[in-house]
This record gives sequence, structure tokens and C-alpha cells, in this order.
Amino acid sequence: MSTTVRNQVKQLRSRKGWTQQQLAEAVGVSRQSINSIERNRYIPSLPLALKFARIFGCSTDEIFKLEKGK
Repeated sequence: MSTTVRNQVKQLRSRKGWTQQQLAEAVGVSRQSINSIERNRYIPSLPLALKFARIFGCSTDEIFKLEKGK
């Protein structure tokens, strides 16, 4: 059984009306990193996840969810 991390980064970014570039600059990563995170191809580090939580005004649990696979 595998576990997958899903996130709400794209939805939260869109609610703020921000581009991927604006979010990338706010958290100190590349736009490509934001794209990979939004597509669930890259799991961010804990410090980066905490930066997302601070920017979006919510907990990391609200942004990132664990899903159990088969």
C-alpha cells in the first residue's frame, strides 16, 4: 500500500489571484517548483510547506492531504 500527498496549492493561489511566479517569489522558489508542487510531482520541504501556510492563512493540514493508495 502506498501513500500519496495531494495539495490545494493551486486552488489557494487562484483564490488570491496570484500567478505561479508571484507565489514563487513570495516563498523563495522557482516558478517551475510551484508548477511541480501544484501537479503533485514534488512534495515540498517542511519549511516551504510552513511558508505556504503563512501566506495562505491556513494550516499545513488544510493545504496538504495524505491519500492511501492500493
